Amino acid sequence: MRGRVRVLVYAASAEGPSGEEAVRRAYHRTSQDLAGVPGLLGNELLRSAHEPNRYVVLSEWRDLAAFRRWEEGAGHRETTAPLRPFQDHEQRRVFGVYEVQDAYTGEEPR
Repeated sequence: MRGRVRVLVYAASAEGPSGEEAVRRAYHRTSQDLAGVPGLLGNELLRSAHEPNRYVVLSEWRDLAAFRRWEEGAGHRETTAPLRPFQDHEQRRVFGVYEVQDAYTGEEPR
């Protein structure tokens, strides 16, 4: 497989502002730890327009090989640990419409 790869990680928070803030903090921590990973082009935190406590972290990679090298590396689990408590194990939709909440693209957060 050749070309850019996008990886979607589904997350959910407790209802309300404190839950949203917890997801955003975990996202920022993980993104800061991922800065400079070879092949990572950027990532975004997307928030569901249908269910405001559901999120997707979308990361874009140069290619599948770059993603797999990182995923199989020793630091993968530690780097992604802040988001792990928010993994969404109750996906009910086959698709979703998400609004961008935050993004890292090699520049300052928008």
